[in-house]
Amino acid sequence: GIKPFILKVNFREENGVMRIAKKLLVLAAGVAVVGASAGQVEAAWPERPITTVVMFSAGGGTDTVIRTLAGEIAKSTGWTIKVINKPGAVGGKATKYVLKKPGDGYTFLGAANFNKFVRVMGHSKSKAWMDWQYFQAANSVASWSVRKDSKFKTTEEVIAFAKKNPGKVTISTSGTGGLWQELALIVSQAAGIKLKFIPYKGGKPATLAGLQGEVDITGGGVHEHVEFIRSGQLRNLHTTSAKTLDVGGGIKLRSIGDIVPSLKPVLPVGGIYNFAIRRNAPIEVMKTFKKAFIKAVHSKKFAAIAKRKFFEIDIKTGAVADRRAAQVEAITAQTFWAVRDQIGKKVLTAKELGLPAVKDFDKWWPPKGYKPIKGL
Repeated sequence: GIKPFILKVNFREENGVMRIAKKLLVLAAGVAVVGASAGQVEAAWPERPITTVVMFSAGGGTDTVIRTLAGEIAKSTGWTIKVINKPGAVGGKATKYVLKKPGDGYTFLGAANFNKFVRVMGHSKSKAWMDWQYFQAANSVASWSVRKDSKFKTTEEVIAFAKKNPGKVTISTSGTGGLWQELALIVSQAAGIKLKFIPYKGGKPATLAGLQGEVDITGGGVHEHVEFIRSGQLRNLHTTSAKTLDVGGGIKLRSIGDIVPSLKPVLPVGGIYNFAIRRNAPIEVMKTFKKAFIKAVHSKKFAAIAKRKFFEIDIKTGAVADRRAAQVEAITAQTFWAVRDQIGKKVLTAKELGLPAVKDFDKWWPPKGYKPIKGL
């Protein structure tokens, strides 16, 4: 608000001086009124189209979630939201693009997994919980599938072959250092095998590579494979769900926990889908977006897609999202460093990233310098 002020005038001065003082008093009062009006009336947001930059290619899980929610947000608010794709460097290309844009609320990042791979792989120094505010919508689980003519009928057969032939079994991923590679590493590490990872720019290209026989195993998410599994073009080996998944038509997908029991305590594991905005954006913009975002996640259309794609709706915003962003990055840093020879590219240590060991995370959070956005 505008603080009141007092202009002292000595009315015993000469008439000319008094007239000047009175004019100054009127002028000052006018400035105060104008200032109050300017402070009270803010431009409505958004006044122009919003652009959301998806970090992976069109057709994948991240793209499906972001486009669906963007459409629902636009429908309920009347906003114009343009969605574009900038895949590359496991999200690094899109991250750098958005970081160069003003923090005015007109450019969002369509992200997955709180962008955790970008910093671990050295593509950006941007800290999720310091530079971004995330809005989490849902989770997914991973899938290993093979073509119907594959020699591998079960995950057990893959494990047995890979133990005798280290690095000979190929698996497609959505990019080096990306989610599906991380989850494949978690499984292969627990099973005591070594795979050869073949990177693609997103989940859809990784799935197509498996369908075309470019790899032995099609890596990705259940949501990216399910239609091909139902049609018989792919045969699922397992998922990273904590339970058997019934996808209809008498088809049930096994949990990796039933094959590698040591993994049961960490299941389910998979993708996390979220919008992100620059943390220096106006707080009113974030509040306005949050309201529209939550409404979109609870929409009938998104609920139907979540059910069809086997997504779990799980909304996280504000400080809760900040904490989760740091936690999953710590997990990734530890996982990748343990098998850095299988990543094929640079991997930074948790210490280099200023992160704790996973077991010490609860004691470490919140880190020095972290400030939650009040009111969100």
